[in-house]
Amino acid sequence: MPKMGIQGAAAATVFGQIVAMLLAMYFNHTKNKDVSMTFRGFRPHRRTIALIYEVGVPSIIMQSISSVMTFGMNKILITFSETAVAVFGVYFKLQSFIFMPIFGLNNGMIPIVAYNYGARNRKRIMETVRLSIGIAVGIMFLGLVIFQLFTSGLLLMFQADGDMLSIGIPALRIISLSFLFAGYCIIVGSVFQALGNGMYSLIISAARQLVCILPLAYFFAKTFGLHAVWYSIPLAEITAVVLSSILFRKIYLEK
Repeated sequence: MPKMGIQGAAAATVFGQIVAMLLAMYFNHTKNKDVSMTFRGFRPHRRTIALIYEVGVPSIIMQSISSVMTFGMNKILITFSETAVAVFGVYFKLQSFIFMPIFGLNNGMIPIVAYNYGARNRKRIMETVRLSIGIAVGIMFLGLVIFQLFTSGLLLMFQADGDMLSIGIPALRIISLSFLFAGYCIIVGSVFQALGNGMYSLIISAARQLVCILPLAYFFAKTFGLHAVWYSIPLAEITAVVLSSILFRKIYLEK
């Protein structure tokens, strides 16, 4: 294959999404016996569509916010060096392996919470939330240990040179301090969506990524230098924990 650079990465991303869509359609039509999908007799229902978007729009915006945050962080880091930007990119690739099980846990937790909310079974909802938080924090603790003890090995997987190691080792160790807080926030944010309060998830995501991370990263970059920029992420996660707890308590008292 010819070298395509950034265009190749973009093309691979689009191609991957198309393949995933085709596989999802195939497996649901041939292997999923519980759900039969057909457009025969299909009629759009305004109220149903509104309810779907009530939960879905905050998720769509949250995905966009993440892209904006990444763009902003790259703009801040490029003022120091391209290596700093590369380190941030490596972190995102590595952390996906730690966060992936949490997102899988969410997929199992959300329907349980939603169904029991409909059944007004508060006890089972809280048991599910507590168990999910415990598992998520446990997984994140394992990720924290890996990032703290095997930092250089993780970076060497990306053929890191001396400059990347000198920037990346302290960066990954500092950023990974946010893992324990992030596990809690991800679960609580999904609980908000399961209870029909997707807007709360959006508020927390915006507060963490736009109100906290980017301003703090910019301030630390201008005041203390590159080594301090990475602290913006753990500090933002701590803020998200406080805000998530306040909003969760509010829902608990209301529901």
